Amino acid sequence: MEANEKTLTLFTTRIRQLILQFKDMKKENADLYAMVDERDARISELEAKLAQAQNDYNSLKMARMIEISDGDLEGAQKRLAKLIKDVNKCITLLSEK
Repeated sequence: MEANEKTLTLFTTRIRQLILQFKDMKKENADLYAMVDERDARISELEAKLAQAQNDYNSLKMARMIEISDGDLEGAQKRLAKLIKDVNKCITLLSEK
């Protein structure tokens, strides 16, 4: 009977070790899942920030294009006004002759 008792004790010890190992693995697995969830949340946050930054960049780029167009428009208006003045001077000079 003593051999059976030793075997039973060894079996019980091994089962306890397996249970402890299972609990450790379960905790580690839960920690890893939490870490993955945290990373997923961080990735989502960064993707949202990236999308916002791209929208801001596109808005600024469009505003810059409009600003350049306005500046060109003002310059063109000034050149046109000067040309009109020159044409009026020419007409006046021709009218006097």
